[in-house]
Amino acid sequence: MSAVTSERAWQVKAACRGPHAAVFFPPPSFERKEEKLEREGRAKAICQECSVIDECRDYALKIREQHGIWGGLNELERREILSRRRN
Repeated sequence: MSAVTSERAWQVKAACRGPHAAVFFPPPSFERKEEKLEREGRAKAICQECSVIDECRDYALKIREQHGIWGGLNELERREILSRRRN
């Protein structure tokens, strides 16, 4: 197994895989604030049941992922963590 493959091996165990994966990212069309909060809430609930939530969060922070829910955090929440780490 290559270093890249083993580094992301956690992804095959992720609860977000499958038909509901779209809930983790904004739709291609406009999304009202209430709709966004509801979608993110559904995604975060899935994350809370996931066995690899920590690995997912660490990965998203490491690569500075700018979109979607990763490791139970949205874009703003990840940005805040990264900002605190720099200070």
